[in-house]
Amino acid sequence: MQDRVKDAGLGALCVLLVFGLGGCGTLSNASLDHVSSLETDDSNLAVDDLLHVRQLPRMDDESPLLTAQLADERQAEADAPAPPPSPETGQPQELAEEDEREDEFFDPFEEAEEGEEFEEYDPWESYNILVFRFNYNLDRYLVKHLATGYDFVVPNVVQRGISNVFHNVRFAPRFFNNVFQGKLEGAGLEVSRFLINTTVGIGGLFDPASDFFDLQTPDEDFGQTLGYYGVGPGPYLMVPFYPPLTVRDGIGYVVDLALDPFNWLVVPIIKVEDWPQVVTNDNHALALNWGLRILDLTNLRSLNLEAFQGVEEATVDLYSAVRNAYLQKRAKDIRE
Repeated sequence: MQDRVKDAGLGALCVLLVFGLGGCGTLSNASLDHVSSLETDDSNLAVDDLLHVRQLPRMDDESPLLTAQLADERQAEADAPAPPPSPETGQPQELAEEDEREDEFFDPFEEAEEGEEFEEYDPWESYNILVFRFNYNLDRYLVKHLATGYDFVVPNVVQRGISNVFHNVRFAPRFFNNVFQGKLEGAGLEVSRFLINTTVGIGGLFDPASDFFDLQTPDEDFGQTLGYYGVGPGPYLMVPFYPPLTVRDGIGYVVDLALDPFNWLVVPIIKVEDWPQVVTNDNHALALNWGLRILDLTNLRSLNLEAFQGVEEATVDLYSAVRNAYLQKRAKDIRE
């Protein structure tokens, strides 16, 4: 709520500055230009002209009708009954309602709206912090430098294409989880996106489904499916070489691996008897699988070099910030 208050305050200040400075400056310049063009000895002419421009009635001693009309209006306002006082504050009802609106807008202690609450349940915090430091140092001293060199060699458009390919290949788990949650429209959009991007988008290198057909839907995974049916996130969990998780999302990650035909038909990490496989040698499959994961990680890190750098420089307690951001995002993903 404090962030919303700050954003609203900054927005209001910007509006006031724009209209106050810009508007007043424009009106002032126009008035000065107009007055300077009225160089005449007849002061009444200048006054009449200005009053005509502003469309205001001129008041002087020779307008008794207007004076009487204003007097009647003031008398009517004085005779009008006062609004009933508020039973809670004793103020007039109109002022009390205005105060309530102001309090509602600026209250920094307002509780989160329904569905926005989430629990930062971290009973393994000591262990998680150790793993977080390991992952952070691995990124700081290895992955970041690898991604920086990769970014120097590989053009951004190629990086985007590689990211699109990985996203397109993982279509199946997203489709199944849309079906599991009863989101048939989302499942249909996933099928349409996969067919268009695989064909028109040249194997997923490009994303014409979004760029030309505006076919977009939130990504779904099995962790979200469990949350959709009321399964709590469980303890927060850090695992070496992996991004943040909860116990629920860790289970969902394993299920999503099993839902992806790429993992048991193309580069198999799951063996199924008598099923066709593109890569049949176990050692080759393992090496190719790790190579693809390293490429995906490096490519993703390269695309977010500046964003990550900004977070690192602006955050004091990085562990708590990452945990909070992850849990908020997962709660939001489930609500969508």
